[in-house]
Amino acid sequence: MRIFENLNYDFISKKNIAYILSTGLFVLGLISAIIRGFQFGIDFKGGTEIVLQFNKPVDIGNVRTDVENIGLGNMEVKTFGGETGVMIRTEEQVIPTNIFPRVVSYISNEIEKKFPGLDKKIVDSTANSVTYQFANKDTTDDVIDALFAAGFQSGKVSEEPTNNQMVVRAGIADWIKENLNQKIKDNSFIVLKEDIVGPKIGAELKRDAVLAIFFALLVILVYLGFRFKFIFAFGAVTALFHDTLITLGLFSLLYGLVPGLNLEIDITIVAAFLTLIGYSINDTVIVFDRIRENIKIHKTKPINEIINTSISQTMSRTVLTGGTTLLTVFVLLIFGGEVLRAFAFTLFFGIIIGTYSSIFVASALVYEYSIKYKKKLEF
Repeated sequence: MRIFENLNYDFISKKNIAYILSTGLFVLGLISAIIRGFQFGIDFKGGTEIVLQFNKPVDIGNVRTDVENIGLGNMEVKTFGGETGVMIRTEEQVIPTNIFPRVVSYISNEIEKKFPGLDKKIVDSTANSVTYQFANKDTTDDVIDALFAAGFQSGKVSEEPTNNQMVVRAGIADWIKENLNQKIKDNSFIVLKEDIVGPKIGAELKRDAVLAIFFALLVILVYLGFRFKFIFAFGAVTALFHDTLITLGLFSLLYGLVPGLNLEIDITIVAAFLTLIGYSINDTVIVFDRIRENIKIHKTKPINEIINTSISQTMSRTVLTGGTTLLTVFVLLIFGGEVLRAFAFTLFFGIIIGTYSSIFVASALVYEYSIKYKKKLEF
């Protein structure tokens, strides 16, 4: 199937309108980034992210109330993927020291309930675990099994035949789980995921993400400079910066405005931006390749006509390829769930903006260079 087979449209004449549109989107995004900033995921800012899956639909407001006074500071609670999923985020990586004695007391009370009067002694504790010692191995094994059945992460300190010590994990997820189990008795749940990232690791990941995008653009600039001419490489990389910055601006501009759309920047979003860069440059190279061919064929033809003709000749391929990709990404955006929604959003709008920039930014910059410096492009 061929569409736009005989298209002959003056794209270059609309470049000023495109400049205004691009500038407007960029300025809006910049203002929003300055005023509202960006929301970073747990990968970049550090903290703990826990995802709970309930058996029955849950009132997110009630869950928020249930966890706000358990000693973990400000917590973000929201739905995850449906009415039975809940995501809880806190900036804490381990149980705060002022809360830890309460956690130990809770574990000890649980042991006392199951084994009244049992002789036990705490021999060690860390930021996220406590170690008990009992009279003998058999007692230790019985306590481990009982606590594990009750939902605690308990285990032996060693596999020696005479081991009489038990270690019980006391992480953020465990503390939240135990509190919710007490307050929500008619709706059981499981912990689907627990991610813990320290602030130092988050800062390193943020730096590495910026470097990954920067070096990707640098390599593309060098490659296109050799394959075409430097002005083509400059136009292509400028268009990629255009795509990345405008899409990034949408993250700040639309955050919290679209229900169910989690526009936080994390490692997945960085992967989406790198994918977007690859897709967008492919579209730009197709147009540039046709411009180069037409310059060789029509040596005396004005550059604006060559660019318009080249864009028109590749429009069928652009629409079919872009349309198919957009349809796939749109399905992912609607049905991909909470985890993939922001990734799909980035690609969906990025592909639209990338296709637009290949025509009205990258190609237009080549035209501007040729006219301003009165240089004839030859290959």
